[in-house]
Amino acid sequence: MSYKLDKPYTDEQRANFIVEYNHNQGLIIEETDTALYALESYEKLVGDEVIDNTEEYEQKQAQIEAQRIAMLYLTSADVERAIYKARGMDFDDIIAFLEAQPLSEDGNPQVDIKALKIELKANNFYRGNPYIDIVGNLLGFSSQQLNDFFEDGNYEHLLVSG
Repeated sequence: MSYKLDKPYTDEQRANFIVEYNHNQGLIIEETDTALYALESYEKLVGDEVIDNTEEYEQKQAQIEAQRIAMLYLTSADVERAIYKARGMDFDDIIAFLEAQPLSEDGNPQVDIKALKIELKANNFYRGNPYIDIVGNLLGFSSQQLNDFFEDGNYEHLLVSG
């Protein structure tokens, strides 16, 4: 719910408004030619009209969260150890597993194994790397399991059936 302080107002009224609604309640302060507004994070000001912007706000928050998750990373050792504990496989076993997979309908392997071998040499594995999802799904891990694993590094997230 937004709050409004119409102009004219004194410096003291302005300061009190900002302290009450921004400092104490965490609302966003915006000023126009006619008033001072305190807005919720899902509200936006268009001219002097407060608009409920929930859908756009939620989309933006989801995008920010997706970007945050994509930047989560674990070391190569963390990932290999977790896969070993969850599936009994190390990186060499994963390559052998993928090489044994049937070809896709277009006659190509499901994963570019040479490129994957290069990726497996990396020091850090970022959640946003598409190979994480591809290999994870082939090993039976859901996207949510992988997100949870990258969030805290706990391999037990990978034990639950995806």
